[in-house]
Amino acid sequence: MAMTPRLGAADATLDEMNLDRPLRRRTPRARRHNLFAAVAKHTVAIFFLAIFLMPFVFVMLTAVMSQQQALSTKLWPSPFQWSNFREVFTLVPFWLYTYNTVFYATLATVGVVVSSVPVAYAFSRMRWRGREGVFLLLLATMMLPAQVTIVPLFVFFTGIHLVGSLWPLIIPTFFGDAFSIFLLRQFFLTIPQELIDAARVDGANEFQIMWYVVVKLAKPAIAAIGLFQFLYAWNDFFGPLVYSGSNSNIWTLSVGLQQFTTVHRGVLWNLQMAAAMMFMLPVILLFIFTQKVFIEGVTLTGVKG
Repeated sequence: MAMTPRLGAADATLDEMNLDRPLRRRTPRARRHNLFAAVAKHTVAIFFLAIFLMPFVFVMLTAVMSQQQALSTKLWPSPFQWSNFREVFTLVPFWLYTYNTVFYATLATVGVVVSSVPVAYAFSRMRWRGREGVFLLLLATMMLPAQVTIVPLFVFFTGIHLVGSLWPLIIPTFFGDAFSIFLLRQFFLTIPQELIDAARVDGANEFQIMWYVVVKLAKPAIAAIGLFQFLYAWNDFFGPLVYSGSNSNIWTLSVGLQQFTTVHRGVLWNLQMAAAMMFMLPVILLFIFTQKVFIEGVTLTGVKG
């Protein structure tokens, strides 16, 4: 009871000091300096944005040119030839390539998510002997490029007669991905231990804790690794090219676009750019609609080691 008047007096004294303190106003020179700084920052940002967008604008403009215009020095189409997009479907089985790409990217994404979540949970929330050593071994596999492991994998899948299909690219994703496991582990470590302990006290087993507690809270991170894997599979060229063999019916869009030039014995630049535009459009739209969850999942990983 004796402390209350003193605190009130102290607050009153502070309020009087703040009222007596004159307001600091920026001088015209400081305002001009801030204005010039803001203009300079925005100018640099616009400059780099223009550099980043120039290749994309070039592809867009070339996609609606005629072949003669595409080979000339003209930068603006006259007239716009929108029929290029329709003609792509008549020259190559574009729908087949799209189906193969979606099939591969979707199943690979499902495989990585399903296999990486339990492993990341085991590394982050379960105590077992040798955990740190196994985790370091897992991280070491990230230093191996795909070109190192492609030969033994190709021999293995040849032995079980899967070369000539997309399954050699899909099956390994159901055995985990080191990068995805690492990202998920870092995110799982940020989940308060009290929540997991409370679930254990309520009688939940490890699977229930992982599914009802950890996965529910880790949706941004799971969405991020899913988007990472989908984009990787969508743009993958090396894997489908190696495992397709002589079977052109399983070509993905990346391989099909590369073969577009070879089959027609010349570079049809306008049709090539039109096909490239249709190849890029789905992933651009996917990132636009999922960027909030994607950025949140990436920024929240690695907060706690």
